[in-house]
Amino acid sequence: MLDANSTTAKEPITPIPEPATIDPLKVKLGERLFGDPRLSHDNSRSCASCHDLRTNGASRNSHDVALDGSGLPLNTLTVFNASLSFRFGWEGKFRTLESDIKASLESPWIMGTNPSEIAERLNADAGVRQEFAAAFGRGPDALNVVDAIASFERTLVTPGSRFDHWLAGDPAALSADELNGYRLFKSLGCASCHQGVNIGGNLFERHGIFHPLASPQPEILRVPSLRNVATTPPYFHDGSAPTLDDAVRKMGLAQLNSTLTNQQVNEIVAYLQSLTGYYRGVPVGASP
Repeated sequence: MLDANSTTAKEPITPIPEPATIDPLKVKLGERLFGDPRLSHDNSRSCASCHDLRTNGASRNSHDVALDGSGLPLNTLTVFNASLSFRFGWEGKFRTLESDIKASLESPWIMGTNPSEIAERLNADAGVRQEFAAAFGRGPDALNVVDAIASFERTLVTPGSRFDHWLAGDPAALSADELNGYRLFKSLGCASCHQGVNIGGNLFERHGIFHPLASPQPEILRVPSLRNVATTPPYFHDGSAPTLDDAVRKMGLAQLNSTLTNQQVNEIVAYLQSLTGYYRGVPVGASP
């Protein structure tokens, strides 16, 4: 467990904790469901279709594809560390992980089904019924289908980034450029919105305060987490920034009214690259 020492205790960011202790039978079942295409109405996709845990917890697409073949309106957010956010989705419409999961299942564009329909399908599978009985003491139903998925998603935290090691007191964890980037991140005002354990995810903000940033709608967004941000291009709610360099420059101008120099951008990007954590013993973005 990483603990901030006296030199970093007043920093606006805190180390990410180890995964919560959750019933392993529920977690195992939730992981199985996360990759099960029976969760979609036409059996064409699973949660993992848009949230690839082998890469970045999302995808490399600006817009993932809806069930009807059209593009989804917003860029897919990573599921890694999502449970640490105070609201869910770009617009923050959902207050609990369970309500966010249920909304995705019921969305006609994403999964096009509902927990009751899924439970009925799963009840036809004797092996799955047995797993639910072991984890919940009963077969699949609308409540425990969502509970199992949420239990698994709560384990998808990625501790151990180099920045977290620095916060915990290792002065050699960051390079000079990365430290300079973190100082700029604070002094320029980036940390006003991107702070806390998830380096974001804990407040709402209007985008394009000084200059247009990306697609004008939605106008108010939940500030995204910057955890593992180097692994999650393209950026912004419309996926319009292809690289971290581009995103940093545009954010500086749009949100801070600052035209950043090349050196400032390079150092901030270097700092952001230190935010990549570990999932199951390997860095996020590096398949086991």
